[in-house]
Amino acid sequence: MSMKTDIKLIDDKGVRIDGRKPDQLRPIKIEAGVLKRADGSAYLEWGKNKVLAAVYGPREAHPRHLQDSAKAIVQCRYNMAPFSVGDRKRPGPDRRSVEISKIISEALESVILTELFPRSSIDVFIEVLQANAGTRCAGLTAASVALADAGIPMKDLVVGCAAGKVEGTVVLDLGKEEDNFGQADVPLAIIPRTGEIVLLQMDGDMTREELFNAIDMAKDASLRIYELQKEALRRRYAIVAEEEKEEIASMEEIKEEE
Repeated sequence: MSMKTDIKLIDDKGVRIDGRKPDQLRPIKIEAGVLKRADGSAYLEWGKNKVLAAVYGPREAHPRHLQDSAKAIVQCRYNMAPFSVGDRKRPGPDRRSVEISKIISEALESVILTELFPRSSIDVFIEVLQANAGTRCAGLTAASVALADAGIPMKDLVVGCAAGKVEGTVVLDLGKEEDNFGQADVPLAIIPRTGEIVLLQMDGDMTREELFNAIDMAKDASLRIYELQKEALRRRYAIVAEEEKEEIASMEEIKEEE
């Protein structure tokens, strides 16, 4: 953050470098149930970010010393594919991906009814196929939909969104140039029904007033993203219901022929 650049990130009319207004999100597309072999899955496009999330479990936790006799453990693996960025990323986990895996796991654990599945593990895999700023919020948002698709009992979905400061202006959902050359970035995640914040980080410098403004902006946007999550799940359930209806009709036809 705060690197010097000749790029004009916001013009005199308040229009950002990608044409958005300060409080405008990048386009978001969410699809649930994209992987047949996973218990639950989701694909998300957020601006130029492309993220795939898969959920397996609840299943017996291995190795056994990780098991908790009172609840399930939530294990998350966030990974950026080597081809996800312009400069090829070194394959495998690094400090950043380990940190993001941990905070996403903790955010998801806050809504999952883990006490229903003692000695079990709920495994969440997040693969960033294309990165363009805000991947931890995109990954968390996709993972939440994948958990719901897997039928994991939860208090609510979790939604991630970021705000920040660019050239003295508080803006929503930073793009790549804003993330690289802006003054601050504030990733945040909430439980929409309660408004509870389950993830909050800050990179850069903001005044107290700017920080609270950024948090309010991100929380308001999260409610809009929440509706996109629910719509993706509704579409998924409609498809499943139609497939089950066709299967029942087919079985009835076979019985009639017999």
